[in-house]
Amino acid sequence: MAQELVFDSKLHSEKNLAWWLYLFHGASLVFSLGAFSWIPLIINYVKRQDAADTFVYSHHNWQIRSFWWYLLWMFVGGALFLTVIGIPLAFAVWGIAWLWKGYRLIKGLVDLNDNKAMPA
Repeated sequence: MAQELVFDSKLHSEKNLAWWLYLFHGASLVFSLGAFSWIPLIINYVKRQDAADTFVYSHHNWQIRSFWWYLLWMFVGGALFLTVIGIPLAFAVWGIAWLWKGYRLIKGLVDLNDNKAMPA
C-alpha cells in the first residue's frame, strides 16, 4: 500500500526549487566540469533554511556537501597534476570525482522525486 503525501504550496515550492537546483548543478557538471556549480550552491545556502523541518532540507545539505567534496577532489587532482609524475593519477582522480558527483546528483534527484530525505 503506497503512502500518499499531501503537500502544501510552500513544501511543493521548496521541492520544486531543489529539483531545479539539481538540474543546475548537473548542467554545470556536464558543460563546465562543475566550474559554475557555485551559482546553485549560493542558492542552496540562501534557501536551505526555508526548507527547515522538511525532507527538502536534507536535499539542500546533500547538494552542498556534494559541491565541497567535489571541489576538494578537484584540488587533490590539481596538486597531483603539478607533480608531473602524478598526471595520470590526476586524470583518474578527476574522472572518478566527476562520476561520483554525477551519481550523487542523480541519486538526489531520484530520491527527491520519491519524496525521500537524503542521509545525514
